[in-house]
Amino acid sequence: MADHDQDAAFIKGPAPGAVGVLIIDMINDLSFEGAEKLQPKAEAVVSTVLRLRDRADRLGVPVVYVNDNYGHWHSERSKIVEACAAAPGPGGELTRRMAPRPDDYFVIKPQVSGFYATNLPVLLPHLGVSRLVLTGIAADICVLFTAADAHMRDYELWVPRDTVAGESDQRTDWALSIMRDALDAETRATTELDLEDWVAKARGAVGAR
Repeated sequence: MADHDQDAAFIKGPAPGAVGVLIIDMINDLSFEGAEKLQPKAEAVVSTVLRLRDRADRLGVPVVYVNDNYGHWHSERSKIVEACAAAPGPGGELTRRMAPRPDDYFVIKPQVSGFYATNLPVLLPHLGVSRLVLTGIAADICVLFTAADAHMRDYELWVPRDTVAGESDQRTDWALSIMRDALDAETRATTELDLEDWVAKARGAVGAR
């Protein structure tokens, strides 16, 4: 269920600081119930997610898109991106802004968690990743369930609060509090914690949270 433009020999490792960045469901046609509420919240975090993605590039940190298949069981990366980019209105614009680059990894998920029935649990060890930065939508559904599954697999988590969005600020805050208190996730914004510091933390260069 993962699609990459090159084969496994392309994988470079180990990932700096054992860190990988996940971008969850930001390739999205926004054609579901509640999308009209989520859309402005999602648009508000796009620039921050893209800056984080650029920072990951400079540090050599792998970027993995984890995306819903929208019920298209025989679909693949290119078809999902093309279909969402062609969607009229905000969904098409969101997808065009967030479209993955050729060197980004792309994992297609059939359910809310990025770990359920996908090869993410296989890909991450190949990348040398044991620490994850989670971004995307929706904070209280797919991001939360992915974080829960990652926590059960002993991944260390950072969920920057300025890179995730839900249908309402209240739901997003609720999800972030669960991830912080129950899943031991770091939830400071990217303005408070830099990706370079998160990478360096694994090397003992940065103090504990």
